Amino acid sequence: MIPSRSFFNTSEVAISTFFLVGIPGMEHAHIWVSIPICFVYLLAILGNCTILFFIKTETSLHEPMYYFLSMLAFSDLGLSISSLPTMLRIFLFNATGISPDACFAQEFFIHGFSAMEASVLLIMSIDRLIAIYSPLRYTSILTSARVIKVGLVFAALCIMLVLPFPFILKRLKFCRKSLLSHSYCLHQDVMKLACSDNKVNVIYGLFVALTSLLYLVCISVSYMLILKIVLGIASHKGRLKALNTCVSHICAVIIFYLPIINLAIVHRFAQHVSPLFNVLMANVLLLVPPMMNPIVYCVKTRQIRVRVLAKLCQKQI
Repeated sequence: MIPSRSFFNTSEVAISTFFLVGIPGMEHAHIWVSIPICFVYLLAILGNCTILFFIKTETSLHEPMYYFLSMLAFSDLGLSISSLPTMLRIFLFNATGISPDACFAQEFFIHGFSAMEASVLLIMSIDRLIAIYSPLRYTSILTSARVIKVGLVFAALCIMLVLPFPFILKRLKFCRKSLLSHSYCLHQDVMKLACSDNKVNVIYGLFVALTSLLYLVCISVSYMLILKIVLGIASHKGRLKALNTCVSHICAVIIFYLPIINLAIVHRFAQHVSPLFNVLMANVLLLVPPMMNPIVYCVKTRQIRVRVLAKLCQKQI
């Protein structure tokens, strides 16, 4: 059982354990809730591993678009694995406690892989812009070496962006509250529990949030330019073909950013929204994108779909 909030609010002893939450009011049914959650994690891990396997083993998929897709799959895989331990502990064993150091480490990996996914989505939008704007020079502009360099640069930037989070949380004192709002640790959630000045955390958290917003703005600008180019194509068939190459990426952007925007709006403006809604939205944020991205790309990308189906048929024979 989780102690009541009143205990956390009145205790002046420095805390040594944070407490995560499952689904408020449904603690008795956590074991049943764990079944769909385990299924989602299984789909996410298998789906992203499948994409990584086919891109690595099929030489025909050794192209810039698929390299970027493998980066997206790696980010999704990291995001799933980062949240997996606490989610399963809560829903399978009703174990809600987590040490501060473990919590800080988890929020570093969750924010790191989230930033990496946002970066990859931005790179993929630029990739689609180059492919539509200059299809004949596409492979000469995005060589394998250049793609690897871009990926490494953005990965390094993501690490540097979120690296301060554990350290600026470590300097805070936690002495009155220890009950978090989600099933995993997030920087903005943990810093609210501090009984010391958290102004640095607020400012840096806002900076990271604005960086993510900037990525979304850049993606939107890329698609405005893509739409302008596509509308300039003479044939209707040509316009549809060009837009069709962007559908999977547009779906990935919507799947990733929509829960983030909804959760941010709820946290900022809807103060009296049910805690149940907050928890469900937060779980959707980490569970749905890693599961849906492989499905979207397998369905919409013919080259991957054909190879997956061929492998499945081969096993049946």
